[in-house]
Amino acid sequence: MSTQLRPTDVKRLNRHWRRNTHNRISLIVESVTQPFNLGSILRTAATFGVGTVWLTGNAVTPEHPQVNKTALGTHTKVRWERTPATADAVAAARADGYRVVAVELARGALPLHRAPLDGDVCLAVGAEDHGCSPALLAAADAVAYIPQTGRVGSLNVAVAAAIAIAETRRREWQALPDGDAPAD
Repeated sequence: MSTQLRPTDVKRLNRHWRRNTHNRISLIVESVTQPFNLGSILRTAATFGVGTVWLTGNAVTPEHPQVNKTALGTHTKVRWERTPATADAVAAARADGYRVVAVELARGALPLHRAPLDGDVCLAVGAEDHGCSPALLAAADAVAYIPQTGRVGSLNVAVAAAIAIAETRRREWQALPDGDAPAD
């Protein structure tokens, strides 16, 4: 029977995964206007060690009072920058050595499990109602989509960002040997 880990065990487990994480992940968040969505994205970013979040378009910022309702304080643990235009965010990501992969249901997009997520990757997500802009899609090095088999045609932007971030880390960690978590 499994039991929940004690706080010291959680810290030990997280330290183990940090030691086995070498690739960098960043995010471009374009025109995400709902504070709760940004808060969720920032909480996921803090959890998975995202380095920088570039906010572009008319994206809300972490300074909005409602962001913390879902970020739960984690918005203070992620570096973020406001960029005036999407092209500036892409240029900043590339200047920092990232490959930019937009996450969008778009023609020519690769399924996420086949997308180039190795090395240092900047994932880009777009607005709640219309997704990544044509400019962002054109500027990205690759475009990936999350395969969906249900009767709904899209995901909430915060959920899509979480899936893409988790898949990027999973790819890095899949090479670890079995028994890769510390013992009790």
